[in-house]
Amino acid sequence: MRKNLLYVAFLALILVLAVSACGPKPTEEAPPEEPVTTDEPVATEPVAVEPEEFIFGFLLVGPYNDHGWSQAHYEAGLYVEENIPGARMIYIENVYDGSPDHPGITASQLAEELVAQGAKLVIFNSDAHQDEAIKFAQENPEIFVIHASGDSAWAEGERYQPIANLTDIMGRMEYGKMMAGCAAALTSQTGKIGYIGPLINDETRRLAASAYLGAKYCWTNYLGRDAADLTFKVTWIGFWFYVPGFSSDPTLVADEFVNTGFDVLISGIDTTEGLTEAKRFTESGQQVWAIPYDYIGSCEEGASVCLGVPYYNWGPAYMQSVAAIIDNSWTASFQWNGPDWADINDPDTSAIGYVKGPALSAEASADLDAFIAELAGGLNLWTGPISLQDGTVYLADGVVATDQEVWYLPQLLLGMEGLSE
Repeated sequence: MRKNLLYVAFLALILVLAVSACGPKPTEEAPPEEPVTTDEPVATEPVAVEPEEFIFGFLLVGPYNDHGWSQAHYEAGLYVEENIPGARMIYIENVYDGSPDHPGITASQLAEELVAQGAKLVIFNSDAHQDEAIKFAQENPEIFVIHASGDSAWAEGERYQPIANLTDIMGRMEYGKMMAGCAAALTSQTGKIGYIGPLINDETRRLAASAYLGAKYCWTNYLGRDAADLTFKVTWIGFWFYVPGFSSDPTLVADEFVNTGFDVLISGIDTTEGLTEAKRFTESGQQVWAIPYDYIGSCEEGASVCLGVPYYNWGPAYMQSVAAIIDNSWTASFQWNGPDWADINDPDTSAIGYVKGPALSAEASADLDAFIAELAGGLNLWTGPISLQDGTVYLADGVVATDQEVWYLPQLLLGMEGLSE
């Protein structure tokens, strides 16, 4: 029995070995494929990178849509937003002492509100903000500050204070006012030009005086008339715009001018009462012309009597300041920016412009162009002999005023009517 079992096992083993020998041979593994190479770059989807947000804030002395000074700044903010990716403007309007919008709150405190909303730059836009701008800049050295119309950053100025995060920016509106005075003199039929002034300070004296210098030059050099036959009177309302109970009503000031024979009104205030009153009188049969101020679109409220508008273009300077902050190249500076004489109305290069109004005659327009060309060629009306209102010689014959003598003009000029203090 045991033999039989061994015999069976042996036969089974032989059978297994035979099957294995007759089966298919194992296949060899295929070599790995070589990677496909190509000279064409691999296409990838571009990744959009959002620009980092930069918030800048304005403290506007008046309403953002005043058709004057504050609107010119507001429009400049829009210009910055359009030209710097990620830039965003915020603002607080009607910022002045006694404003019913902000009772008991100072401009520097309102600046803190802008910072709380993310502002890295605060722009104070009134000369009345100077002390508050300085205070805020000193207390917040990490926040950049621009003061429009100030002189505290001017190393050669009378109120210089070196503050690393504060820059002053102003336009040389003296040129624009000269153009306004010239247009007024070329148009007036009575030889009586009325100037509606705001409050009295260095800035307002030099701008009113510049308008007078332009008027006198064009009256004598283009019309060939005697300077003694030109009347140029300034009436101050006491503030940049009408504040009931605080300033005079510019509408009444304009009316007083017209009712005493003045037929051209030049505005030195932020709002357009001179223009609207000139339009009202003209529509009632008494021809009066006007020149508003500050904002490029000011003529719109009385185009039929508007001789043009000298305006500020703050956009390029503000854009440069924001760009400097973003790329870490900011330096505190004093800027007193003039027209681009290649094109005084170039929105990207000229800080000061003059847009002619529909009421300016073709002849006066041609003479004004000639006058502007003289200015571009180097004519400087701030050249002696110039005397102050009290008769004191301010610039001797042939002497050209320094920037300081223009900026800090202490009185109106001889030949002008109105208060100097």
